[in-house]
Parts: sequence; C-alpha cells; structure tokens
Amino acid sequence: MLYGLMKYVILGPWLKLIFRPKVEGRENVPDSGPAIIASNHLSFSDSIFMPLMVKRKVTFVAKAEYFTGKGLKGWLVKMFFVGTGTIPVDRSGGRAAQAALDTQLSVLRAGNLAGIYPEGTRSPDGRLYRGKTGVARLALDSGAPVIPVVMLNADEIQPPGKLLPRIKRVRIRFGEPLDFSRYAGMSGDRFVERAITDEIMYELMELSGREYVDIYAQKIKNQQLKAAAAPTVKPPAESTTGSVAA
Repeated sequence: MLYGLMKYVILGPWLKLIFRPKVEGRENVPDSGPAIIASNHLSFSDSIFMPLMVKRKVTFVAKAEYFTGKGLKGWLVKMFFVGTGTIPVDRSGGRAAQAALDTQLSVLRAGNLAGIYPEGTRSPDGRLYRGKTGVARLALDSGAPVIPVVMLNADEIQPPGKLLPRIKRVRIRFGEPLDFSRYAGMSGDRFVERAITDEIMYELMELSGREYVDIYAQKIKNQQLKAAAAPTVKPPAESTTGSVAA
C-alpha cells in the first residue's frame, strides 16, 4: 500500500513534473511474468527514477542497516526504502551475497520484476565497471529474461555524496530482453556465468555509451579510501642559513 502511495500519489507525480523523465525502450519491459531489470549504477537516485518509470513494481534488495537507523534521519531512510518496495537483506557474514540472490529469486518465482545492479556498487567516476556474476546465476536459476537499462545522466543530477539533486531532465534507456535459455541447467559453471555477465555488461556499455573498465568498482573505491586515509608527508623545510664549506 505504501509503495502505491509513494509511486502514484506522494512522490511520483512531483518527480515527473520536476525532472520530466525521458524514457526510451520502455516497451521492452514485459507487461507480465518474471524479468530481471539489470541497470548501471551512477547515483542514489537510480533506485528512484528507474522504478518510477516502469508500470510494474521493480523490487530491489538493500542491506538491513538501512532499515534500522536511529532518530528522524533513520526513520526517513527506512520509510523511503519501504515505500519503494525494497527488501532488507542481512549482508553480514559469508552468505550475504547468496541471501540477496535467494530473495530476488523468490521475487522472480512469484512472477515479478527483480532489479539488480550487476556492478554491485555505484560507479566511483561514471564509467561502467566489471559485473559480478550474481546476475548470471539469477538468470540461470530463474529462467527469466534480463532487461538491460541504463541511467544516462543520473550522476549529473545527483553526484555521489550530494544530498540534494540538481533540477535536470532525467534520461533512461531500456534495451531489448536478453534470453539465456541456451545455458539452461548450467548454473554453477563459472565460465558460463562469466560469459553471461560479460554479455549483459556489453549491452549496458552499448546502451550508455560509457567507457567500460574491466575491474570491479569496489576495488577502485577501496583504493580511493586507502589513498584518502594515507598521511600526507610534508617535504622538509629549506634551511634559512647557508652552509659553510670546510
């Protein structure tokens, strides 16, 4: 009920009025049946604008910590994720990734749309990074088609770290469904899963026109954090007194 209120009454109409989304290829999202919506990830606002422009509900998963924050901010964050139909998943421990996939698999088996960001995290610089193979396992285990979608300018509207978005027209592009039924029964084969994932990432690259980097985005983020935390060593100050040769 809250999802419908947020999408069609409280939040959705205002966002459409202010940001005037331009959507290409929306007809590629099926009107019924399970499908995986695989998107690039440029901004926090991706999880707002893309589901808003799909007639059906798109279900994402998010770490459970988003639902347990304290104070007013914690309550607002929780209400946002609940209102957008996001399912909390415990991402602590070794089975974190599998728990998220199991949750999405149940969404697909119920005949619904499951949203996933194959890169696993937001792009640190707008480029498209190597996909994780969870999206391939999801496609193989469910038999559902994969609908690639790209947010074309979400990082310009709400760059990482910025709370308030810029008022600019949102641009979204959906690609044609990808059918991986030829790999039926091959779930668990890491070479097949990598091939499927790379095919999905290639489609996202073609649709977005963004540069592709064959490195996991989280690795780049970890390097950035390490560099930011490294102490700055100042060069020694030059002596104001001249030396006298013996």
